[in-house]
Amino acid sequence: MSTFAESHLSNKDLAPTGAERRTWGTYHLAALWVGLSIVITTYTLASGLIAAGMTWWQGLLTVSLGNTIVLIPILLNSHPGTKYGIPFPVLVRSSFGIRGANVAAMARALVACGWFGIQTWIGALALDTLMTTLTSGWADVNGHKAIAFAVFWLIQVAIILRGIEGIKFLESTTAPLLLGSSIALLIWAFGVGGNVFSASSRLITDDQSFWALFGPGLAANVGYWITLSMNIPDFTRYAKDQRSQVVGQSIAMPLTMTGFSFIGIAVTSATIVEYGKPIWDPVVLVARLLDDLPVLLVFAMVIVVIAQISTNMAANVVSPSNDFSNLSPRQISFRTGGLITAVIGVISFPWQLYENVGAYIFTWLVGYGSLLASFLAVMVVDYWLRRRTRLNVAELYRYGEGGEYWFSNGFNWPALGAVAVGVIPVLPGFINAATTEGGVVADPNFLDQLYRYGVFVAFGLSAVAYVTMTRLQAASPAPATEG
Repeated sequence: MSTFAESHLSNKDLAPTGAERRTWGTYHLAALWVGLSIVITTYTLASGLIAAGMTWWQGLLTVSLGNTIVLIPILLNSHPGTKYGIPFPVLVRSSFGIRGANVAAMARALVACGWFGIQTWIGALALDTLMTTLTSGWADVNGHKAIAFAVFWLIQVAIILRGIEGIKFLESTTAPLLLGSSIALLIWAFGVGGNVFSASSRLITDDQSFWALFGPGLAANVGYWITLSMNIPDFTRYAKDQRSQVVGQSIAMPLTMTGFSFIGIAVTSATIVEYGKPIWDPVVLVARLLDDLPVLLVFAMVIVVIAQISTNMAANVVSPSNDFSNLSPRQISFRTGGLITAVIGVISFPWQLYENVGAYIFTWLVGYGSLLASFLAVMVVDYWLRRRTRLNVAELYRYGEGGEYWFSNGFNWPALGAVAVGVIPVLPGFINAATTEGGVVADPNFLDQLYRYGVFVAFGLSAVAYVTMTRLQAASPAPATEG
């Protein structure tokens, strides 16, 4: 460990995880995904597809298939984290170079900052609803939503200062509470609505065909967790063994995402039966259900807040904290990186990003998913095909000429070139979608169609390009010996 301690590319957060810190078992990895998946934005994924024209079962099938597909790269990228105990920004040094790793890390970090802001805004809305219900004059307070946002933000900052163990404790203890609350909502839905899905057709507000929606919908659901596919080593480095991380994630991730989407559809359909119109937002629904039961309302809103915090801490704090630390390990710790994330999350104007559901699904999710899919493709191909899962860990912390992962002045140009090959073809479609109200182009051309399947196009092109470029190199480096 002295080698890592002496390297200026290392600190206590970026150094390989020792045996004494590998305490995450199957339950902890499963609880992680429960906390990640049970969140208001999971409601938005399914409801956005149904509102655009899908039936309830088509929307659920799209969510389920998307999450099953993205589980594959999640498990592939989890392996090096558990095997070598290294976080994402250190792992990516092997494929992009010691300096080039910061390009991939910043791409992931900036997306996480945007997500942090979005989830904080949603949590603030829940807190604002709670205060409005409990206090008659709260709605008249100038800037009451901004105050709720500030309070919610500060709560998360306090958790950031506790470090990774605080996040582990949060995920492990809240998972049963989140599952129980979700089941309670489902019981209510079938209790008041009976066969609630007979009313689901009234959720549809547009008449787009299934096949017109399926491509971007599937890409959006894959893109939803492309972020975690990249930085999942940040968590699996703490796993006791490979079996723990594989079993825990394989059970919890697809089942929780599909199950909670099912609950969202059932509950929203039940609101049509009960109230004559759909209530998409679970925060609004809970406030209405428990309006005469203030004690239960407070409890329910606390659970909503916990759901937002548990997702935000795991999905949008851990990775950028390490990523920013990787820029200057001696000056930026995990906690400092987390504070940087929290600040950028505020100035990203999350209330505007989340304002339009269509733009949220078809522009934000598909757009950043395409970008990160290109980086992910290079990582997976490099680790599994080029290096055959063999890394020289000591060399990952070596700076300068002669280092195995120094490549060309610290950059692996074929890796960066492969990312460009994957991203450039989907850029015109992204720009068109970003400038179209709702994010859905009415009469898509060929480039728009490429963008609709952006995650798959970018991943495939980057993977093929990286394999081709590395084979064309005059002297391709041999796989490293394990260290």
